[in-house]
Amino acid sequence: MTRTTALLLALVTTSSLAAPASAQPHQDTQTYVDRIEALDDAGPMIGAVIVHDSDAAAKSQALLGTPLQGRAVLVKDNIETREWPTTAGSLALKDNMTGRDAPLITRLRAAGGVVLGKTNLSEWANIRDNDSSSGWSAVGGLTRNPHATDRNACGSSSGSGAAVAAGFAWAAIGTETNGSITCPASVNGIVGFKPTVGLVSRTHVVPISSTQDTAGPMARTVEDAAMLLTAIAGSDPLDPATAEADARKVDFAAGLGTASLAGVRIGVMRKQIGNRADLTAVFEQALADMERAGAVLVDIEFEPNNQMYSDSFTVLMFELREDMGKYLASLPQPAGRDTLPRTLADLIAFNQANDGAEMRWFGQDLFELAETTTDREAYEKARADALRIAGPETLDTLLAEHNVTLLVAPTRGPTWTTDLVNGDNFNGSMGFGSPPAIAGYPHLTVPMGAVERLPVGISFIGAKWADHDVLKAGAAYEKARTAELPAPSFKPWSAGD
Repeated sequence: MTRTTALLLALVTTSSLAAPASAQPHQDTQTYVDRIEALDDAGPMIGAVIVHDSDAAAKSQALLGTPLQGRAVLVKDNIETREWPTTAGSLALKDNMTGRDAPLITRLRAAGGVVLGKTNLSEWANIRDNDSSSGWSAVGGLTRNPHATDRNACGSSSGSGAAVAAGFAWAAIGTETNGSITCPASVNGIVGFKPTVGLVSRTHVVPISSTQDTAGPMARTVEDAAMLLTAIAGSDPLDPATAEADARKVDFAAGLGTASLAGVRIGVMRKQIGNRADLTAVFEQALADMERAGAVLVDIEFEPNNQMYSDSFTVLMFELREDMGKYLASLPQPAGRDTLPRTLADLIAFNQANDGAEMRWFGQDLFELAETTTDREAYEKARADALRIAGPETLDTLLAEHNVTLLVAPTRGPTWTTDLVNGDNFNGSMGFGSPPAIAGYPHLTVPMGAVERLPVGISFIGAKWADHDVLKAGAAYEKARTAELPAPSFKPWSAGD
């Protein structure tokens, strides 16, 4: 270990990751660059960042006076930025240098944010195979959880979650189709917000599903997440889903400092707490904190209609083939020759031809299934049913019948040991993230404590377009929280610690 690595390890593990109040953003940015080079590229090699800009500090300094003051943001590598290729973690797109910014990145820069680099992800946002290991891609390798480097960083936005937890940026941008912002945020001990689908543009973002995809902020505090959301939200004429975004957009950080839970009626999803006594104890402490802050808790016993899960899966498979094909066909031709894949079938063929690099650990059964999911009538029915069941018949009904503003549940249990041979080890008994993902409603996760020093989060779920209300509730809980939050250890988990 070098002296620089040892120094930074000591700094990160013994103090808050938040920048000093007196620090200027460009000074913070240099610290982030130093941490990436000492802890991601070397030392414990977290593997969260694929590429970064070593000169970002100077760019931050030049943006003082803008809304974001030159704050450094890492971007998931399925979102196009003009500086670097956008790979979605796949060698098939290693030359995908479009030279363009996604509209959400254009907005970020206009607000004074600095693109510090691109983060690793579960390859193709974890839609290639059922037996994948989250956080692995052929381009970026394996992302490690900074709280326990032998454990998983979860979701497809694993690099964004791990990077923020490790102190590699002020904030990061992730994407979610179903759990890919909220799960990595929860298990890495940070804030993650999946906004209402249609609040943030998806143009020039490698897609899975035009029905469920969205980008969203990942940060250390709810206020920071809200600031980033304000910067990137807005309508985009190339993305019809965002037609209402400008009308719905507000300063999402406004009022967070004085936000209160007093009198707020919150539905507690009792059957979604799960089967772990240790997680339940942490969740009950979070509920007690909210009650002390004046919240009115309403217990809800609810069993979801499982049809929405199968219908949503049909939607994902159909839209993966169609939306991926449209995205690939839109890519600029590199260096005057057509070397990029143009269809999902091309990606399948590429993986077969490069199976040693791409398919050593898991295959592509979901890609292959999506390629054969072509029944448009069945898709349209499944889409209508999934949206109806998840939205009006589940979330809207729960909020109305129990006269509550929000629903809460644990986001996810503690993270599991990464196993590239056998794949992920999700415990699906806890959490209520699928309904808002399928319906496209807002879902915020906020750290609520730890199980055996492994972070766990609490979910706040609200009605469609109630993004600001959800963020205010999360900020109010953040102030009321009494649980001690763990600091990243940057070493493997051990029962003896």
